[in-house]
Amino acid sequence: MRAVPDDSSPLAFSQARLAEFRSPSPAELEIFSSLAGPVQQIARNRTIRREGDAPQSVYLLLDGWALSSMTLADGGRQILKVHLPGDILGTPSMALDKAAETLTALTPVKLRSVSLSAFGSLFTRAPHMAALMFLSVQQERVMLMDRLCSIGRTSAECRLADFLVHLHSRLSVIQPGIGPRFEHPLTQEQIGDVIGLTAVHVNRVFRTLEDKKLILRDGHMIELLDMPALRKLSGVPSRTLAQDLSWLPKPLP
Repeated sequence: MRAVPDDSSPLAFSQARLAEFRSPSPAELEIFSSLAGPVQQIARNRTIRREGDAPQSVYLLLDGWALSSMTLADGGRQILKVHLPGDILGTPSMALDKAAETLTALTPVKLRSVSLSAFGSLFTRAPHMAALMFLSVQQERVMLMDRLCSIGRTSAECRLADFLVHLHSRLSVIQPGIGPRFEHPLTQEQIGDVIGLTAVHVNRVFRTLEDKKLILRDGHMIELLDMPALRKLSGVPSRTLAQDLSWLPKPLP
């Protein structure tokens, strides 16, 4: 990792994910930003942290795409999540002595690390913001539950439809007004690693969805032509975020 001069203000980190439930106060964002180290640049395909390393930090993804993955017994790989700007990487392994997942830069990325001791201080210095982050983690848990059901109980077409709808929904949070067309850096092999298919099978299913006029594909550009039909095909229920947050700690003034 290489530290680079960059803006380390709270606005340097996408607030969209943090504000999905309720916007943190400016004071809370200032505290959150003060916990993070300098901006670091990671080259494409470089490892951020390896499976088995001691988890000493979590990482704020400022720019670029990253992957969380686990190594299988036969040496293969299961991609657990595709990370987008605004995500916090490495939180599951906070509960372990050794990291369960490998974090890899899918594209050139910029990130800031937060040591676990610094992150722990957020619970006393800004408990409202810590609670918002806890809710965000639970939301990710539900997403993984949906993905597990999709991989375990649905067809290849359903899995790919679910992945495309899910990816578009997450991009829409950080890029409001994105429309039905988006670009991604994933290879067919990587998509297969996410949804449990071979690269050849992924290509075949892409063609099937195109033939059904559900999507339009141009290289790494995807257009979702019929979102309702794709949602229905995916079989994953629509989720609504909790509206009653009266139980949360009060935000800092």
